[in-house]
Amino acid sequence: MYAIIEDGAHQYKVQEGDRLEVQLRDLTDDQKTIEFDKVLMIGDGAKSNIGHPYVSGAKVAATIQREIKGDKLVIQKIRRRKNYRLRKGHRQRYLQVTIDKINVGRTRSAAPKPKPAEDASTD
Repeated sequence: MYAIIEDGAHQYKVQEGDRLEVQLRDLTDDQKTIEFDKVLMIGDGAKSNIGHPYVSGAKVAATIQREIKGDKLVIQKIRRRKNYRLRKGHRQRYLQVTIDKINVGRTRSAAPKPKPAEDASTD
């Protein structure tokens, strides 16, 4: 079983046991778990449940492993003939999490909706 979750401006395809890096957020000191409630899709083999825009009642539980830093990015600005040079570095901070459980929540039935009966008495 897999799920596609939305976190900030990013979307991730996750399965139980996966380890991924998500954007850093404000946490309490004793917080060990995090819950993603913006689940876009849940897939299980041939069956899938697609949300409009999110799957109702579905949640993905994850355990926080540690806070890490990404690769260093170097930003350079140069203006020719103006003696202007600027060089900055940046390292983005992330949370490394392990996916524990994908809770499906309630699923919608696959039965088609009944069509409204047409009125044939239009004289």
